[in-house]
Amino acid sequence: MEEKKLDINSIIGFVLIFGILAYMLWQNQPTPEELEAQEKEKQAQVEAEQKAKIDSQTLVTTPKDYKPAADLDSVGLIEFKNKYGILAYSETLATDEPEAKVETDVFELKFSNRGGYLSEVKLKNFVDYDSIPIYIVKENNALFNINFGTVDSRIIDTKDRYFQPLVSKNGENTVVSMKFKISESEFLEYRYELKPDDYMIDFSVRSQGLSGVINSSQSISLDWKLKGYRHAKSISYENRYTDIHYEYEGGKADYTGARDAEEELDDVAWIGYKQHFFSSVLLTDAPFKKAKITTENLVEDETIDTVYTKMFTSKIGLELKGGEFNESMDWYIGPNDFKILNSYNRNLDEIVPFGWGIFGWINRYVFMPLFAFLGGFLPYGIAIVVMTILVKILLSFVQYKQFLSQAKMKILKPELDAIREKHKNNKMKAQQETMALQTKAGASPLAGCLPALIQLPVFYALFQFFPSAFDLRQKSFLWAEDLSSYDTIANLPFNIPFYGSHVSLFPILAAVAIFFYMQLTTGQNVQAQPQQEGMPDMGKMMKYMMYFSPIMMLFFFNNYASGLSLYYFISNLISIGIILVIKNYILDEDKIHAQIQENKKKPKKESKFQSRMKKMMEQAEQQRQAQQKRKK
Repeated sequence: MEEKKLDINSIIGFVLIFGILAYMLWQNQPTPEELEAQEKEKQAQVEAEQKAKIDSQTLVTTPKDYKPAADLDSVGLIEFKNKYGILAYSETLATDEPEAKVETDVFELKFSNRGGYLSEVKLKNFVDYDSIPIYIVKENNALFNINFGTVDSRIIDTKDRYFQPLVSKNGENTVVSMKFKISESEFLEYRYELKPDDYMIDFSVRSQGLSGVINSSQSISLDWKLKGYRHAKSISYENRYTDIHYEYEGGKADYTGARDAEEELDDVAWIGYKQHFFSSVLLTDAPFKKAKITTENLVEDETIDTVYTKMFTSKIGLELKGGEFNESMDWYIGPNDFKILNSYNRNLDEIVPFGWGIFGWINRYVFMPLFAFLGGFLPYGIAIVVMTILVKILLSFVQYKQFLSQAKMKILKPELDAIREKHKNNKMKAQQETMALQTKAGASPLAGCLPALIQLPVFYALFQFFPSAFDLRQKSFLWAEDLSSYDTIANLPFNIPFYGSHVSLFPILAAVAIFFYMQLTTGQNVQAQPQQEGMPDMGKMMKYMMYFSPIMMLFFFNNYASGLSLYYFISNLISIGIILVIKNYILDEDKIHAQIQENKKKPKKESKFQSRMKKMMEQAEQQRQAQQKRKK
């Protein structure tokens, strides 16, 4: 078969065909006028889609004679409102402006056009455990909505309305006005005024021209919600100090605690969402008459990284003034720093959990000023050590009294054992002679207990102080990167229940120090305390405690602030040193024994309490003897 070849005639034919096709395509290219018409058609389609979206957000279906406000004169606008409802149209609904952004020395803020509330709050001066900026509000974790009814039986939620932003200056202050407009003279406004270098925002809600629109017979509520972001390394530790605080009119403060809670409040002056080291607090000049608050734990598994800690909600009743909104409030969004909170003089320092009663008093007026003074010129880890030394020196006389009492009881033990052996068949008589001997010798088991009780308020106050000290946040010391969180010397490939998936060194050191301290004190107590018949073996119980307490320290403090474990480690080391000094250089058992013998020779005047106890025991002994005679 003859092979086909491409000749010159075929090439010319293909070129002519291609040329004709190119000419036809060029002839069909749209003119500039046609292109402009196509663009207008696209624009009209976009506008129609936007209008349909707006119509779906109005309170009534947009009527056929719908016109933009710009195309209506004042008379036409009034007629439109009268016919279709005053809130059926808002000229700000179609705004495509970006969110209003404002920056101060301490904040970076965004205000949402839809809803008019703060959609983003960044605290510029702080970062979290992972060096990420601290956001209190971000990515729809918050909601602020006012719900009210209208005279024509409609329900308004401001979260669904579009607000017109306006940023201006009032001297050095920045003012952000967010208005939900019906017209230029009829609107609902959120007004925020921000001061330089200040975490307190002046906030107000007011309306104008809506007195004939709002149905005052229906309840009006302010809904405020916030999902708290996780900011700390230890989820469980942060969640333990995350809750709602509030204050009633008159200054009485309270809180929900870390549990899930639902509470109804009356006459409340402020409500604060506390997230361990940061809070968002809504304050009012005139107390809210009614409020319902709830907290919900969002952490299902503390061993798994989580974004949020708790969900906070408040439903607050609002009252109209002259038929209009006129609420003057403040909004604190910032750190739980005692000095900053206390500077506002509005009882916000109650957010810092220093403890109740005498414990809070000790923290506020002793430890807080002392630690602030030491932290002013010392690294914070060294400040903890120095403060611990000062506290232990101050309480050293208490330890001396306690150890002296134990020494006296140890010296008396042979005589006390002899009394029990002599009256082993008469427990009441043994008890009477034991008390008589202790009274004459000036030695009593209670004398050793009372000094320990004196130390309890200080112990508990410091237990509350360190987890609440904002100054410790992200301050390093030795191997601890953050004294407000746990230190880590090893990460485990598994999780131990109640312990965690890491190993902290400061709790280990504190547990070892507690073990040796209890060996010194427990051994002394076991020797001093005689064993009573029919009573639990105190020696065994104390030995169990000697091992149980350090183990509890290991588990309980592994996720706690390393600053607290550092305090207990140093405190127990100093206690061991004090006891060794007292035992080896201050107390002389021979002299104590001689003094006891001298005391026994002297007539001892009984106190009223001892006299009553003696009389009660004598009466009990007489009753026992009478019962025995009747049995015979």
